[in-house]
Amino acid sequence: MPEEVRFLTPERALLTTLVVKIAVAATLATMLVRFGQFRRILLTEKRAWRERLTFAFAFGIPVSIGVISRLLLDYAAADLSLAGSFLAGLIAGPYAGAIVGGLVGLPALLAGEWIAIIVMVGCGFAGGGLRELSPKEAIWHVSPLLVTALHRHTWRLAGRFRVDWQLTLVAGPVGLELLRQALTDRFGAQRLFALEPTNVWLVALIVLTTVMSVTIPIKIWNTARIEHRLQEQEKLLMQARVEALASQINPHFLFNTLTSISSLIRSQPETARMLIGKLSGLLRRLLRSQEHFVTLREEIASIDEYLDIETVRFGETLVVEKRIAPETLDQLVPSMLLQPLVENSIKHGISRKVGGGRITISSGRAPGHTVIEVIDDGLGMATDVPDPGGRRGIGLKNVDERLRVIYGANYHLKLHSAPGEGTRARIEIPELVTPRAATA
Repeated sequence: MPEEVRFLTPERALLTTLVVKIAVAATLATMLVRFGQFRRILLTEKRAWRERLTFAFAFGIPVSIGVISRLLLDYAAADLSLAGSFLAGLIAGPYAGAIVGGLVGLPALLAGEWIAIIVMVGCGFAGGGLRELSPKEAIWHVSPLLVTALHRHTWRLAGRFRVDWQLTLVAGPVGLELLRQALTDRFGAQRLFALEPTNVWLVALIVLTTVMSVTIPIKIWNTARIEHRLQEQEKLLMQARVEALASQINPHFLFNTLTSISSLIRSQPETARMLIGKLSGLLRRLLRSQEHFVTLREEIASIDEYLDIETVRFGETLVVEKRIAPETLDQLVPSMLLQPLVENSIKHGISRKVGGGRITISSGRAPGHTVIEVIDDGLGMATDVPDPGGRRGIGLKNVDERLRVIYGANYHLKLHSAPGEGTRARIEIPELVTPRAATA
């Protein structure tokens, strides 16, 4: 015996359509918010006409495609005409809502549903009218969970005699859906499409579905707005921390250099005058560069000017060797990153060593990274013990903190040193280079 084919009852088919309709609304809202231009429109309440038109067509065309699919494929779950028109007006204003209403009503008009375009344009104006009346932030507070707290909002409305805007905004799609049901009963489904319930409970579920088709996209878009604002705040916080660290290292460097020059003013005035000239040149370079990142080539040039000052102080006892891989010269690095490392090698390693010493600055490629090292053969220090006296100074702490703030906790200054053997400071930076200018 062949198995009997069972079809859904009209009530179960309607319930399935309502569930799919909510899923379609959520999917459409999620897809649209992934586009940067659409998301930027949601971030501000004062929109130019071009932005309103962009929103209207970006949102209206997919909704109108849902209406066309209903007309051609008899797939009613994709029809979000009422909720879409009202939502567009609520988010972007009455004219954007009217445009979306026209876009979704036009296919229905061509199919003989001549009442549809009037109702949908009216829904767009209704959403826009509520937008003009209500506080703008109240719109984004509308939530699908409002239904569960309906008793609280009703009590607030009755107890304080104040307008509860969340309840008022939700009442809009409720009233419009009931109006569509009444007009469909009066003129027939061939003039205005609406889902046909068989009892009052199904009417309530249809109304609830329309409300959810409005509130769920608002919730999704508001979540995207909040995430974007948090990201912007995190960027501003990181920028402020980087600026604070940069402003910290510059006075520190200047103080140490001036201290070195002051020790030569009486004993070697000509040398002190020469150092002041070199210092002024270095400061001019720092003042000209207001950016937080420079190429390794520019950073090495700054180090050369700093080393010119220190070489005058130490004479031939200070030997500087550079082993810079050419392919790393365009690597972007935080400005004033190497100067504290070189200064630490001179101040705490070589200056206290009899007979001077050597500093080696090297760079090379590692998988996905540029590795920079500053090595000295000075007296060294114990890196595995606390530093209560601050021998490592503010400079090394600053470099370490800047690396963590800019690149994350996995990036930091690595020091390897032992008393009497010198110090190796190692930095790994993710590869990020500037494109070279094309030459004629």
